[in-house]
Amino acid sequence: MSRKPIIAGNWKMNKNYGEAVVLAQSISNRMDDFWLNKVDVVVCPPFIDLKPVKTVFEFDRMDVELGAQNVHWEEAGAFTGEISTGMLKNVGCDWCIVGHSERRTLMGETNEDVNRKAKALIAAGMKPIVCVGESLAVRDAEAQDEFVCAQVDAAFAGIPAASAKSCVVAYEPIWAIGTGRTATPEQAEAMCAAIRTTLARIYDQETADQMRILYGGSMNPGNAEGLLAQENIDGGLIGGAALDADSFVDLVKAAL
Repeated sequence: MSRKPIIAGNWKMNKNYGEAVVLAQSISNRMDDFWLNKVDVVVCPPFIDLKPVKTVFEFDRMDVELGAQNVHWEEAGAFTGEISTGMLKNVGCDWCIVGHSERRTLMGETNEDVNRKAKALIAAGMKPIVCVGESLAVRDAEAQDEFVCAQVDAAFAGIPAASAKSCVVAYEPIWAIGTGRTATPEQAEAMCAAIRTTLARIYDQETADQMRILYGGSMNPGNAEGLLAQENIDGGLIGGAALDADSFVDLVKAAL
């Protein structure tokens, strides 16, 4: 089945207001709007940069979509420091990353938190990018399939197939994030295939075949071709390479 690729840039905690505008403008200047018929392009800046980045792309009439890096599952309330789905929608977000390994590891997010956030996004008409992935210790113990597929099971618990089809799964081996060490195309493909098999078990093969799975471990212009050629890899969740306009646009081109 043909699935439209996605290249999503996770800017993490980088770029202040002015720097974000410059980067967004640099990306827009290098993009051809025709490419967006073939590849979904998403940028996920810090919360404070969402509106100015959206404004750049709107002014240029460039259909690059906006995503957030996190969300709270409640609509409003006494949750100091948190951001709701309604707030994200109000500034033009269509997407949101949930369950990134850094939030799981550093902020103590659980599988249950990820599930609640995914459900809240779906209820708000937004699309989650659900991150899953294993540590080096799990990989060395050859327990990666069991570990990652359990994360997928937990993330999609109680989410019906019709809603799941709009969700994206990003496989991010923790040992390959920001380290310059990338899973081989064969390693990445094997895990993404296992994720799709898990989705087929949760739902059905048709639903699993429609859902898109990204690779999220240090993808860059030098290794993108081999990764994107794999049957079950439908794009990338890009970290470091998303902070350079030339590199990010080269990845978009690689996905065409």
